[in-house]
Amino acid sequence: MAHTIHVDVVSAEEQIFSGEAEFVVLPGESGELGIYPRHTPLITRIKPGTVRIRIPGQANDELVFVAGGLLEVQPDKVTVLADTAIRGADLDEAKAIEAKKLAEEVLANQESKIDYAAAQAELVIAVAQLAAIHRLRQKH
Repeated sequence: MAHTIHVDVVSAEEQIFSGEAEFVVLPGESGELGIYPRHTPLITRIKPGTVRIRIPGQANDELVFVAGGLLEVQPDKVTVLADTAIRGADLDEAKAIEAKKLAEEVLANQESKIDYAAAQAELVIAVAQLAAIHRLRQKH
């Protein structure tokens, strides 16, 4: 039997994933993080992107889009506390394209009184969602 680690991915709205995994790959602030069973304890922030969960006996990885959050790793458990989390199959490409377009328009409009940091964050999230959708399509 393969060694596994328990993984929980939760957002403020709901629990997205809970189960055993062979490993997890997440978008850390300094690059991708690969977490295997018996990993050293760790707490860090994660950035918008795809969480990839390798489930024992399953051909395809489970993909979950996260819009940032926190990661806690213990030797036998991984907990992802996401600002927003969406199952890969539930991602809406048209909605992500529209959000990207709106964020780009807001950033390009020098006349408006907007919060550029918020607009930039929306753009980063939309681009990360589109990348997650692209990755999901490559798997199928």
